[in-house]
Amino acid sequence: MIRAARAEDALGIVEIYAPFCLNSATTFEVVPPSIDEMQRRMAAITKTHPWLVCEENGEILGYAYGCAHKERAAYRWSCDVAIYLAEKARGKGVGTMLYTELFRQLRELGLYNAYAGVTLPNAASVALHEKLGFKPVGVYKNVGYKLGKWHDVGWWHLILKEHDQEPDEPSRFQS
Repeated sequence: MIRAARAEDALGIVEIYAPFCLNSATTFEVVPPSIDEMQRRMAAITKTHPWLVCEENGEILGYAYGCAHKERAAYRWSCDVAIYLAEKARGKGVGTMLYTELFRQLRELGLYNAYAGVTLPNAASVALHEKLGFKPVGVYKNVGYKLGKWHDVGWWHLILKEHDQEPDEPSRFQS
């Protein structure tokens, strides 16, 4: 079941995210956040954007969220998105379900563009993003150093809806 994340989901979210912090360059964070820190991040993001989880039998299998792309006012119709899945949920459609619902909600908020950064190589993440319509827009070469080597980050863009000449103000997420 896909639903809005709640503060009590932070433990399950940290359990999914921690291995990425410790064992991969998928994220450039090197120390997993505490449960309190994750709850703080979730509360900050959900003031304006959705944070969703996929829950099955009380277990969090994955999560996805949108957040501000940049702070300048003219960027307010664009967002960055991120998704993380538990190992046992990968390749089972959980990512597609999470992102599909996230993008629906972002469109309803009046957002036009979604951007995703993917540490390269990451064939599974690239495949998920491109399957859902993202197009590559560029690569930051050697932008992050983690686990003893430099890593590139590719950037992908998804048009959430056709661009209006005079867009309405985007709405804030209501959790």
